[in-house]
Amino acid sequence: MLRAALRLAAGTASLAGGGWLLRALNDAPASLGAGPAEIRPVADASPNYREGVFHNLEPASALRLDSEESRLVLFDMLSSRSASRPAGTVPLVAPAATESEPLAVSWLGHSTALLEIDGYRVLTDPVWSERCSPSRTVGPQRLHPVPAPLEALPALDAVVISHDHYDHLDMDTVLGLVRTQRAPFVVPLGVGAHLRQWRVPPERIIELDWNADVRIGDLTLVCTPARHFSGRFLSRNTTLWASWAIIGPQHRAYFGGDTGYTRSFCDIGAEHGPFDLTLMPIGAYNKSWPDIHMNPEEAVRAHRDVTDAGLLVPIHWCTFRLAPHPWAEPVERMLAAADDAGVQAAVPRPGGRVVAGAAEAIDKWWQL
Repeated sequence: MLRAALRLAAGTASLAGGGWLLRALNDAPASLGAGPAEIRPVADASPNYREGVFHNLEPASALRLDSEESRLVLFDMLSSRSASRPAGTVPLVAPAATESEPLAVSWLGHSTALLEIDGYRVLTDPVWSERCSPSRTVGPQRLHPVPAPLEALPALDAVVISHDHYDHLDMDTVLGLVRTQRAPFVVPLGVGAHLRQWRVPPERIIELDWNADVRIGDLTLVCTPARHFSGRFLSRNTTLWASWAIIGPQHRAYFGGDTGYTRSFCDIGAEHGPFDLTLMPIGAYNKSWPDIHMNPEEAVRAHRDVTDAGLLVPIHWCTFRLAPHPWAEPVERMLAAADDAGVQAAVPRPGGRVVAGAAEAIDKWWQL
């Protein structure tokens, strides 16, 4: 979607003499990160990297940016009256300082979550910026504020990144975490090149291929496959995309990141599960890109693939407009599918915290 918007913007700008686009992208070059030449030395050793790009284990249909459907999607995304916007103000919860739980998660919006597991704290896909874009003036804008400032985070043990798209890897947030935290950044192959480009200390970068792992104390982080793609501008798939198994001494959590439905979920569950908690993406789906984003029913199916029980907490919805479906549709469909499948789900407000095992009634806060 970002590519399509940039192409439309480029065409408009060229008609207007190019001035608007130059102003809009004036702050973009640094956030683009590393180029293929800087990434390739790390990527070359991977069996998943061939002919200069990474490949999905299962083929995924390409985004069609020149189709009539894509033009309709883009028109809807640019509309200020679209149903893909919330009808009112999104209610937030200001996170409070609390004792760590054996297994809990605070959802901070989109795919950003603070996971507490067996005494460790892991932050996923942190994005604090106003837009998920290479520019501070154009691109998808937040539909609600960040629930808490970056400086309010407790001490972290790891920052886990799923891939390099702007709604998952944000330069300003990364640099803020470098200043305020000591935790390492655990990333898929190639993403470390972006961090090095931004002057993140090399000793704080851990890059992993699919099925590789790293131990931080008694916590194991396993880089597991996803079905998606990568790229921050014109180059595509030069860095790897991933989901993550987060395994403590007593509990196991799964972070889906951003992915289409894949048979790999069953393998991940068999090898690293069953999981006590899953963070599954449920939003930004569309028939123009059926293989790279799950719909809500597929998210419930994926949860059942990786665990025979466990709590499902949905992510990748609510915060940014990345597809034209109605704003609250993902969570409504997910809850209906979870009920049909006998899956326990929790839907915290942005900033809200869920403690696994502490059953609570669903608060339908999104019905604004």
